[in-house]
Amino acid sequence: MSRDVGTRDTLRRLWERARDEAGTLEADLRSLFEASRSSNADDEHDPEGTTIAYERAQLTAVLDATRRRIGELEVAMQRLDAGGYGVCEQCGRPIPAARLEARPTARTCVGCT
Repeated sequence: MSRDVGTRDTLRRLWERARDEAGTLEADLRSLFEASRSSNADDEHDPEGTTIAYERAQLTAVLDATRRRIGELEVAMQRLDAGGYGVCEQCGRPIPAARLEARPTARTCVGCT
């Protein structure tokens, strides 16, 4: 039971961190949109730096990855509640602790990955 509590605390901490990161990224993306609306700069032809489109695409990709991580952490917590956390979804064998430590959202053992 104490292992489950420690695991839940770890998953919850990672989830909160990812949620905070997503909030920051969303704010950054909003700021970028607002800045680009109020500017008529031709950044597509600016040899000095990256384009607004590139920055927007990069922020959007990082935000999407963060949202996926949030979802994976939520699934991991649901599996923990249901008693399936740490059990491979493919073969039903235990997922080694080292794999779960490295990747707490792992749903399969290395052999089934």
